[in-house]
Amino acid sequence: MNNHPLLTIITVTFNAEAYLDRTLRSVKKALKHVDEPDQIEYLIIDGLSKDGTLQIADRYNGFISRILCEKDKGLYDAMNKGIGLASGKYLWFLNAGDEIYDEQVLKNLLTAFGSDSDVYYSDAMMVTENGQEVGLRSRFTPHNLPENLHWTDFALGMKVCHQAFIAKKKIAPQYDHNNLSADIDWEITCLKRAGKIRFLPFVLCRYLLGGMSVKNHRRSLSDRFKVLQKHFGLLPTLLNHLRIFWRGFWFARRNGKYW
Repeated sequence: MNNHPLLTIITVTFNAEAYLDRTLRSVKKALKHVDEPDQIEYLIIDGLSKDGTLQIADRYNGFISRILCEKDKGLYDAMNKGIGLASGKYLWFLNAGDEIYDEQVLKNLLTAFGSDSDVYYSDAMMVTENGQEVGLRSRFTPHNLPENLHWTDFALGMKVCHQAFIAKKKIAPQYDHNNLSADIDWEITCLKRAGKIRFLPFVLCRYLLGGMSVKNHRRSLSDRFKVLQKHFGLLPTLLNHLRIFWRGFWFARRNGKYW
């Protein structure tokens, strides 16, 4: 009998007391609708927070499987630690401030795992710090969401929100913790290794705007170029960045400023 959980949810934290409660509350609500909660493993990887992050986590110790609290080299190093500790068949990263979209998501997701796909993905609802919904990522950014995803769809950047992308652990690479666009590289590599990819007809998450790549925008763009060059080559990446600029210009002109 296989006693390993089906899904490991990994939350990375560092001084996240302002945001962690909303994440954990959403997980707790969704778990109430799961017939076998043991199928879900929940890990918190904390980078030695000095605020009330760990005290908040302690309030939810009924479903948190493990809290690792130690110094790290940044977000992606912490995520690599989460991959190393995960015992679930699938990996899902929900960082502090992100939320499971609604109470039925985990139940529906576990049912979907019956297809034994290597990657599952869906849309993400973007929200502000105060929880106000901005809109679905596929409608309020230039990144439309295909129902037959292929790694080449990432030629113009991050096609699927990282928090709306779930992959089998066995195909998941380590993140390049020195690259701010390592999440794009991670998704592309997962898709290259995947045999079966499935679009989920329900929204997986509420994604908190204003992450690391937004706060370090210039370096993030440079790192994205490195990732896309790695997978698509130099000349195609140069040409595609012209397309990215042109697409973004016209999208913003039609729709106003977007994230």
